[in-house]
Amino acid sequence: MKIVGVVLTPVAFSDPPLLNAMGVHEPFALRSVVELRCEDGVVGLGESYGDLAFLDQVRKVLPELAGHDVFDLPGLRRIVTRVLGGAVFADEHGLTGGFSVSKTIASVYSLFEVASMDAQGHYLGRPVVDLLGGRARDEVDFSAYLFYKYGSHLNAEQDVWGEVLTPEALVGEAKRMIDRYGFKSIKLKGGALEPDHEMDGIRALAEAFPGHPLRIDPNAAWTVETSLRVAKELEGVLEYLEDPTPGIDGMAKVAEQASMPLATNMCVVRFEDIEPAFRARAVGVVLSDHHFWGGLRDTQALSKTCEAFDVGLSMHSNSHLGISLAAMVHVAAATPHLTYACDTHWPWRSVDVIAPGALEFRGGAVAVPDKPGLGIELDPDALARAHEDYVRCGQTKRDDVTYMRKFVPSFEPNTARW
Repeated sequence: MKIVGVVLTPVAFSDPPLLNAMGVHEPFALRSVVELRCEDGVVGLGESYGDLAFLDQVRKVLPELAGHDVFDLPGLRRIVTRVLGGAVFADEHGLTGGFSVSKTIASVYSLFEVASMDAQGHYLGRPVVDLLGGRARDEVDFSAYLFYKYGSHLNAEQDVWGEVLTPEALVGEAKRMIDRYGFKSIKLKGGALEPDHEMDGIRALAEAFPGHPLRIDPNAAWTVETSLRVAKELEGVLEYLEDPTPGIDGMAKVAEQASMPLATNMCVVRFEDIEPAFRARAVGVVLSDHHFWGGLRDTQALSKTCEAFDVGLSMHSNSHLGISLAAMVHVAAATPHLTYACDTHWPWRSVDVIAPGALEFRGGAVAVPDKPGLGIELDPDALARAHEDYVRCGQTKRDDVTYMRKFVPSFEPNTARW
């Protein structure tokens, strides 16, 4: 089944002022939506980053796709590799590890691989999970993803979540999220406030939600010494400690003494990183992400590698819409070793580009869609509105640092600050 046309649509949607080690989220999150239009009226959907640097790389590939068979995924990878060559899409916000040629190719390929598999599923009348080998589970668990945050963007009214800078406000944020979505585990984005303050937040969550596995991710904002102190003080409280300090060497030093596993989506972000990280025993859990690991099948390859070395697997999230959520659900459902609840930014978005009803959180989990492909439908009107927001907002990249300096002029990124 050949591709007869491709439509790439950059979109934007409102994002609250969420704090992290690199600063604060801007008023809009950027994404891209691709439609692979194939023979027989079949359309395959994909979603990925919306930064201009990424879009520029994707646009180089678009003219090469006409006439390509969506079942020929190795050929698709060859096209992307040939076209991009030495191109590098820079990780400007600094939260998912450095970019490289291999990671750029994997990211661009992933966008088209998901859309191709969606098209395959529609053509065959089978859900993507079946194309990935079948269901290891009927639903996929997700965690409540908490953030410290300002009450509003600059020159705007307070948003519906309000300011969250204290342990009490953090518990309130968690309660609201859990009441609505039923999450049974909790992740806190750290690295924004003093480590002791963030530990107080974790302790407050542990008291308010006994039995909920807890995680904290400071995005490498702490030194090795601080990371060891946090690991010791939160022993028996954390399910895992995510990226407390920069680099494989630093993570290995912490992992050697920490009682809980260390997780990462910063120092192991491509297959080349696996050998040095696993040899150093730097990580106990890898956070996969099909957007930059090379798609759904490469996520499964990563899973088998982790399983062979007795390393756990979870799933990282960035601000996303329903196409990405659907892809996450299908690959997680088809991957037996992915046993930790996945991350998701889903509660933080208020709009989507897909028709409602296909993806619902019940008890903190999303049931695997039974319909063909990803099991979702594009909402053309919603897509048009999201594209209008992209044009209107004027953002072309994610820049947490510069936006944070509008709140705190002297701000510097918090990497290994504490």
